[in-house]
Amino acid sequence: MAIINKGKSFANGEQLTADKLNQVIDNATFTTSAVDNVSTQLSSGAIIVKDGAVTTAKLNDGAVTKAKIENVANMKVLGNTSGSAAAPQEVSILDENDMSSDSDTSLATQQSIKYYVDNFPGIKAHCVWDGTLTGTNAPTSGSGVTSVTRNATGNWTINLSVTAPSAFFTVLVSADPASNGAVNYSTGGFSSSTTSASVSRERSDGAAHDNGQMSFAAIW
Repeated sequence: MAIINKGKSFANGEQLTADKLNQVIDNATFTTSAVDNVSTQLSSGAIIVKDGAVTTAKLNDGAVTKAKIENVANMKVLGNTSGSAAAPQEVSILDENDMSSDSDTSLATQQSIKYYVDNFPGIKAHCVWDGTLTGTNAPTSGSGVTSVTRNATGNWTINLSVTAPSAFFTVLVSADPASNGAVNYSTGGFSSSTTSASVSRERSDGAAHDNGQMSFAAIW
């Protein structure tokens, strides 16, 4: 069965010329026998690939390169909610600084996550330290704090490794309860610059007091 419609038909005894041979080639089109109508189809006599014909099985593992993926606009990936038996669904990649869509099926860009963390209230630094140590020492644990300086009895400076947007941010401090039940103790703190905070502790009679287990958190 012919798969090409020739561009010109010859009659017996007709003289062959270059012009007529060109017509045979230039005007030729494919017939329906040239396509399977599953992965290929005819379009104005030419063979084209049908929509959806390029399946995963037809792609070589090395055919899709990183450069090709980067050229795809509005890329989506297949995903599935953890623990769900539902069929995979398309997952969009959103760049929303305020996370306003509140989607449980979309991913966030690195830039939007960083902006959200940097600009929305939360604990930016925290630590636990030994308030009885003299001088400047590393905290026992925490993050966003480089060291704690004991300035005097019951007085400390928390040195931050992060920078607050202003010198006024929220400070939370606490200490281990004192063993002397007959005396009350108070612990307080306040921001002293964009990179430090001050903490003080005293007894109910006004005397400064150290404590071995102290904790701190900065919020902005």
